[in-house]
Amino acid sequence: MPEKPIAVAMSGGVDSSVVAGLLKREGHTVVGMTMQLWNQRRLPQLTPEGGATGRCCSLDDVYDARYVASILNIPYYVVNFEERFEQSVVKPFVDDYLAGRTPIPCTLCNNFVKFDQFLEMADSVSADKIATGHYARLSFDQQTGRHQMRTSADTSKDQTYFLFGLTQPQLARTLFPLGGMVKSDVRLLAKDLGLPVADKNDSQEICFVPNGDYAAFIDAYFQEQGLNPAETEGEIVDTEGKVIGHHAGTHHYTVGQRKGLRIAAAEPLYVIATEPASQRVIVGKGTELMQSSLLASRVNWVSIAPIEAPTKAQVKIRNKHQAAPATLLPNEDETQVRVIFDLPQRAITPGQAAVFYDGDLVLGGGWID
Repeated sequence: MPEKPIAVAMSGGVDSSVVAGLLKREGHTVVGMTMQLWNQRRLPQLTPEGGATGRCCSLDDVYDARYVASILNIPYYVVNFEERFEQSVVKPFVDDYLAGRTPIPCTLCNNFVKFDQFLEMADSVSADKIATGHYARLSFDQQTGRHQMRTSADTSKDQTYFLFGLTQPQLARTLFPLGGMVKSDVRLLAKDLGLPVADKNDSQEICFVPNGDYAAFIDAYFQEQGLNPAETEGEIVDTEGKVIGHHAGTHHYTVGQRKGLRIAAAEPLYVIATEPASQRVIVGKGTELMQSSLLASRVNWVSIAPIEAPTKAQVKIRNKHQAAPATLLPNEDETQVRVIFDLPQRAITPGQAAVFYDGDLVLGGGWID
C-alpha cells in the first residue's frame, strides 16, 4: 500500500521550504500548502512607506512558496483561511487589548488555525501527517502513552513557547523536521537542495500588523468595521491613585512599558497595570513590576498528565524570558494552575502565556490572568 502524503505548511520562508525539500529527498510523498490568512490589501493606511517587509504570509511569500514547490515538483495549493483567522485570531487580539491584556496572536494562530484547520485541510488530500518549519522536537513516551514536546536543538530559534496549546491528537499527526537542527545548517541545506530562499530573511512582524503598531491597528480595524469603540481616554495614575497624566486609550499601553508615557518624573516610570473598566493606566517604579506568583488559566498539559500535587518546574512568562524556577500548584479547577516563583519576576503580563518546562521537556502551559 503506497505511503500517504505528508502535507507541508509552506510559508514561503527558508524553514518550511527546507522541510518540503528534505521530506521529498527522503522519499516521502509531499503536498505543499500555503495558508492565506490575511488580506494584505486591508488597512492600507498602516503600510509603511516602501511597503511592508519582514512579515509572514505576505503576497511575496505565497509567490516564493509556489516557486519552491515547482522546483521540488510537488503538488501545491493555496488554502483560504481568512475568515477563520479573523474570528479566531484577529478579533480576540483586538478584544484582549481592549480588555487590558496583551495577547499572543501567533499562539492563537497555532492553536486554532495552523494545527486545527490545516489538519482538516490535510485530510482533503489524504495526508496522514502534517509538517511545519517550527523549531521544536517531538517524541513518544511508551510508558505514559503520550506524545512529548521538547525544546529545539537551536535554543535561539526555539518556538515551543508558542506551541503549548497543541493537543495529543494534533501532536500525533505532526512532524517538526527542523527540531534537531540549527538555523545555519538549515540555510546550508536549502542551498544544497537548490532552493532560492536560502538567504531569505526571517519574518519578524505579525502578519496583520504591518507597521508593528498594535494600537494603530486596533484604531484602523474599528474604523474599517464602521464601529465606534467606547471612549477610551482616561487618567494615568500612580500606584497610590494620584493623577499624574492622561492617555488616549488603555490599548496603547502594556505592562512593563516605559516609552510613550509622556510624564516627567524624577526616575523612570513603567506601566504597572491597565484598567479598561475605569479607563486608568497605573504607573510606578521598576521595583513595583516585580511579582512572585500568577494564575494560569485554560491550561493545556502537553507532555504529562494534569498534575495532582505541587510540582517543580521552570516557567517562561514571555517568549524571550529566561525560564525561572517555580512551583506549580494544582487547582480545584483543573484548567487552572497557580505558579509560585522561587524569586519575584518582572512584568508578569495578563494575556501572555506561562509555559512550564522540566529541562527541555514542555510540560504544558496556560494563559496569564
